[in-house]
Amino acid sequence: MDRSLPEDDQGDRSHPSGRKAAPDPYDYPRHWEADVVLSDGGTVHLRPITPDDADRLLAFHGRLSERTRYFRYFGPYPRIPKRDLERFSTVDHADRVAFAAMLGNDIVAVGRYDRLGDSDSAEVAFVVEDNHQGRGLGSILLEHLAAAARERGLKRFVAEVLAENSTMVRVFRDAGYQVSRAFEEGVLHLEFAIDPTEESVAVARAREQAAEARSVHNLLHPRSVAVIGASTDHTKIGHAVLRNLLAADFAGTVYPVNPEHRSVRGVRAYPSVLDIPDQVDLAVVAVPASGVDEVMDACLAKGVKTLVVISSGFADAGPDGRSAELRLVSEARAHGMRVVGPNALGVINTDPGVRLNATLAPRLPGRGRTGFFCQSGALGTAILADAADRGLGLSTFVSAGNRADVSGNDLLQYWETDPATDVVLLYLESFGNPRKFARLARRLGRSKPIVAVKSGRHAVRPELAATSVPVDEASVRALFEQAGVLRVETLAQLFDTALLLAHQPLPQGRRIAVVGNSTAIGVLAADAALSQDLILASEPVDVGSQAGPADFAEAVRATLSRDDVDALVVVFVPPLAVPGTAYARALREAVAGAACSRRKPIVSTFLALEGVPEELAVPGPDGAPTRGSVPSYPSPERAVFALARVIRYAEWRSAPQGRFARPDGVRAEDARRLVADAMAAEGEERLLTDAETVRLLDCYGIRVVPFRVVGTADEAVAAAEELGYPVALKSAAERLRHRTDLAGVRLDLDTAESVRGAYTALHGLSGVDEMYVQRMAPKGNSCVIGLQDDPSFGTLVSFGLSGVASDLLGDRAYRAVPLTDADAANLVRAPRAAPLLTGYRGGDPADLEALQDLVLRVAALAEDVPEVRGLVLEPVLASADGAHVSGARATVGPPPSRHDTGPRRLRSFGVDWASSARTS
Repeated sequence: MDRSLPEDDQGDRSHPSGRKAAPDPYDYPRHWEADVVLSDGGTVHLRPITPDDADRLLAFHGRLSERTRYFRYFGPYPRIPKRDLERFSTVDHADRVAFAAMLGNDIVAVGRYDRLGDSDSAEVAFVVEDNHQGRGLGSILLEHLAAAARERGLKRFVAEVLAENSTMVRVFRDAGYQVSRAFEEGVLHLEFAIDPTEESVAVARAREQAAEARSVHNLLHPRSVAVIGASTDHTKIGHAVLRNLLAADFAGTVYPVNPEHRSVRGVRAYPSVLDIPDQVDLAVVAVPASGVDEVMDACLAKGVKTLVVISSGFADAGPDGRSAELRLVSEARAHGMRVVGPNALGVINTDPGVRLNATLAPRLPGRGRTGFFCQSGALGTAILADAADRGLGLSTFVSAGNRADVSGNDLLQYWETDPATDVVLLYLESFGNPRKFARLARRLGRSKPIVAVKSGRHAVRPELAATSVPVDEASVRALFEQAGVLRVETLAQLFDTALLLAHQPLPQGRRIAVVGNSTAIGVLAADAALSQDLILASEPVDVGSQAGPADFAEAVRATLSRDDVDALVVVFVPPLAVPGTAYARALREAVAGAACSRRKPIVSTFLALEGVPEELAVPGPDGAPTRGSVPSYPSPERAVFALARVIRYAEWRSAPQGRFARPDGVRAEDARRLVADAMAAEGEERLLTDAETVRLLDCYGIRVVPFRVVGTADEAVAAAEELGYPVALKSAAERLRHRTDLAGVRLDLDTAESVRGAYTALHGLSGVDEMYVQRMAPKGNSCVIGLQDDPSFGTLVSFGLSGVASDLLGDRAYRAVPLTDADAANLVRAPRAAPLLTGYRGGDPADLEALQDLVLRVAALAEDVPEVRGLVLEPVLASADGAHVSGARATVGPPPSRHDTGPRRLRSFGVDWASSARTS
């Protein structure tokens, strides 16, 4: 492994082109720098090596054990000679690339590749300091080296590894590449192509999930907490945090940090975090922003693992604060630390073995199985109080404030494998990496429901705008629909839905029944159910206002046991003679005694109470409501609407996930060449010609109904006779194209005379000679399929029916690329006008499979050729005879950002970080 590179490998090398290069060893692609999370939840900073690293390399080499040096260099190699040191630290960042993993100012790992001659292969090698082995640095270096090598045109890596170096062999074997190996004289020769494979991507994402989940676990399970800025002044936030930590009876050790007092609230205080004699896992910073730099230096020197910054005055205070925030996060990550905040409310873990309340909120909900992520610190206190009032218990809570580092995506990674969390709630004002959010939410949603409030439709707080990317409403809708996220509009709806998910089972269908003691309220519940497309199993059951608790309970029990009922709505108005609590106990006992209650959810409107009344609660070990408790809503409509949301989620979750299937007959390389040639002339975004568009679509098996471009009436007649009657004539005038009133189109022309007459009429209307003559496609519903690029989210495929009404109402459905076959099937059925394609009012149903195939081909084009920045197929005539494309426009340009691709990394920061192709 790089143990015997020739001396002439120094300095300039010949590129495959044969020209000599004189590279600047300090000039490397800035996007190669990355902060990465390791398998134990810590972080390091990865960057290309430069000559300035020579002394650090010497120190790094000196810290390696003899065994590690032997494995790396196939010999003792006690010191690095000056010649080798220069070669190791001076590279051209093209044929010779080296990455250093930095922890603070120290190098803890190095990975490099060297091109083999003029070939497309390179030898790869890396070495990790002994104290940092087992943290996943080898696999991270391999991912980043492979990505850099692909950028430089390399195709393969080779490596020579001592057979006894099982750890290194495992790094290559487990990376997900197809590795070939040969063995000779105790040395393994490994060779593999570095293009990502399905397996290598899956491996990298599994490691990403484990690492990011571990970093959040470290945050939420500290054994010791330092409150920096703990104050004796009851009005200070440092006092509030310490008070809440102590009131929650934190299971670990609490260290107040206050340079002016020996104790705070009766707990010994320390002048600095450096004076604390033991390890500090979590530091809560509650000092003014101007003092955070000094505090940060002390935390870095102490080796604090995680940081929660309550202090404001960062990105929320303007450009200067934004710079301070970037400096804070960069320093923290470079020293292995994750950060919540700044301007955060804090973090909570109600686990009885942790009992952590490192927030400003004095009142907490009970223990539950719901995780909550909130961006707004100010709103967080109200959210926690509201959850407590409604009886919604939480497992964990994180309020990220400015979300400079730890984000909602990190929490999704954690909650996926957290056995204490069954339901996930999100209050989002913006997205840091929406494409990654969609990937994580789609995976998590298959096992745990996600309910989200997405505010900030029209405005985002400046402190969040600094770490966000803009996503339009259509993209947000597509993101949530495709990922199965239950989107709600208000916090009240969020809690309504969460109460049901947290306490009741998922329904197995949409057939509901209503039981109550008031006909009027029962009818309200039934009307609400029908408005949500739910199915009433029967007329509402009214036991009457005089029925006693036993009769009421029996009606509930009998209805719940019916085979044609999937969910139950119980509406109750208290009678005058008997206390309502007696009915509540009867209802709870009836539900508890019904075997089917474990698979049929129950919601109630009980005494107009909101939340989980004590009489309807099944208490857990700490007295908080747990599974089996019956939630109550102030009105039957709210109860039913919450049930309808949960039913839709249950349907999404039980539906087939589909598979990513490549359409047959695709010629991706031909399409790439065509687009490259089309862009070579201009370089900027441009509209393809009709001929180029037809050829591009043909590469993906998309056939445009044959047409000819003509400039005179005689040419129009000749074209019609060549194509075969009947034909359509379309004006090329831009103002007449794709008008829904078809003013620029003449259809069903079946004679030369009709073609001449149509040409004359259209010419008089438009004044444009150029027109299209096109063979008539089978009559059908006119549809439109499109591609649009969201610069932050990725490419979306859209589908809708053409027409003024659809345009006016925005009746388009969207799905994000890549699409499964199930996504395509759902897309063509999603618009409100879609029933027109399935035989509405006796019409002939269209060939939906043909439409789905067309959608999948468009999606494959978007994936393979990202330079296609826009595509519209309109009209697509959908009928029983298939889906026929009668018009198309395509725009090409420089490829967009492809977020959530490339090697693992944390969200990067910089002037243009939001448009980086590799943000996480």
